[in-house]
Amino acid sequence: MSPEDEREFREFVTARSPALLRTAYLLAGDVHGAQDLLQAALMGTARHWSRIRRRDQPDAYVRRAMVNQQARWWRQRARRAESPVAVPPERAVAGDHAEQVADRDQVIAALRRLPARQRAVVVLRYYEDRPEAEVAELLGVSRGTVRSQAAKALAKLRALDPSDTHTPQEAWS
Repeated sequence: MSPEDEREFREFVTARSPALLRTAYLLAGDVHGAQDLLQAALMGTARHWSRIRRRDQPDAYVRRAMVNQQARWWRQRARRAESPVAVPPERAVAGDHAEQVADRDQVIAALRRLPARQRAVVVLRYYEDRPEAEVAELLGVSRGTVRSQAAKALAKLRALDPSDTHTPQEAWS
């Protein structure tokens, strides 16, 4: 990478990392996974920076890289068995923001219930407020696929009981 490319890449990372990390968090579902996801996407971006910056869409490239990487990790994780623990780890909760933390945790838990593609559509379309066409381009699918995946995801999210994101609402009726 040339010194000029390296400077531009550093400026991009400095300017865009906070927003990209928020997207990564929603895709990954936890802070550490989000950091890993963003780092992996930025490593790939750095390798191709001169080509990416010429197209003038580095944000789109990084988001697509994050979606693809998260899908790969999800498939790998699905193949591995989980290891249950006797006692769950303690979680620190900010006293002043308990309700916000609970709401955020509920949203994250609900997003985790969605398949990877539906989660990506919901995050890009509704959290990042991107148009269907852009989401379709980022994910490499048609606009119709974005619409159908969004509809399926929203239906699944609506069916969840707000007090328990592990049980469909119909089971409580």
